[in-house]
Amino acid sequence: MSFPFLAFGMPGGPEWILIFLVLLLLFGAKKLPELARGIGRSLGEFKKAKEDFETEITEAERAEKRGQAERAPAPSGEIQDAEEIEEAKD
Repeated sequence: MSFPFLAFGMPGGPEWILIFLVLLLLFGAKKLPELARGIGRSLGEFKKAKEDFETEITEAERAEKRGQAERAPAPSGEIQDAEEIEEAKD
């Protein structure tokens, strides 16, 4: 899989080791696990929010479809104006 927006492609094994060593030098051995935990929690919260959003959207779509089905006029007769709707409700 190629990524045209990356100038040199994805980093390979030696590049990842070099990146890890630079991070180790910058943050120290004690901070790396804390950073990884924080990133993991952030990703977990993001995933949960994404799932909640998707659930909310699908529920809204279902409710809209149900509402349209309930509002559909009866096939046996046509209601012409608001007065006839009120009379039909009574």
